[in-house]
Amino acid sequence: MYTIMIVEDDPKIAGLLKSHIERYGDRAILVEDFERVLQQFEQIQPHVVLLDINLPSYDGFYWCRQIRTMSTCPILFISARSGKMDQVMALENGADDYITKPFEHEIVMAKIKSQLRRVYGDYAARDEERKVELEGLTVYLERLEIQLGDRRVQLTKKETILLETLLRRSPKLVSRETILEKLWDDSFVDDNTLSVNVTRVRKRLAELGITDALETVRGSGYRLNANWNTASPS
Repeated sequence: MYTIMIVEDDPKIAGLLKSHIERYGDRAILVEDFERVLQQFEQIQPHVVLLDINLPSYDGFYWCRQIRTMSTCPILFISARSGKMDQVMALENGADDYITKPFEHEIVMAKIKSQLRRVYGDYAARDEERKVELEGLTVYLERLEIQLGDRRVQLTKKETILLETLLRRSPKLVSRETILEKLWDDSFVDDNTLSVNVTRVRKRLAELGITDALETVRGSGYRLNANWNTASPS
């Protein structure tokens, strides 16, 4: 089962898309808070995004660019705008396809299935999966997952980036500035936001039976100590 995230502010169109997708056996989730599209994308971790252009607050072009800062998942625009420049802008902002309204639902499903096959299925590239390993602890970068022994825990994108950075540099100290740059580029983020993400990573590690591995170096940054080999999870 694949997860399709629908970013469409017309409830009738969004509802019809949802029911049609679910009829084909996949999962459809409607975005309802159009000021927090990116945060909902991080929580849902969809396989495909259906994205309208005309949205409250920020348009679809903006949200497409934001999603592209953290994911390469297929994005299909669905819009009543049929002009060439709108389609060009969608593709230049990171979209994979463009569907004009009114549309046939069978066409939408065919395009979704095509993207799923291309990225995840029969036509997907068979390159070796990207991962980072340290003393038996593995972070799978594409599937957003961490594993130790036979235990696996799902991660968010930011948790994955944070753990990747710490594992690659362990046992060296990673400065706060380095972590902020990795996670949020040039955006201003306060200390509390960073602390919240570090706390979440500690919880993910605890789910694997790893405690006291992620060390806070006050005023400087964080260090990951590979202490899990001395106390493997039961």
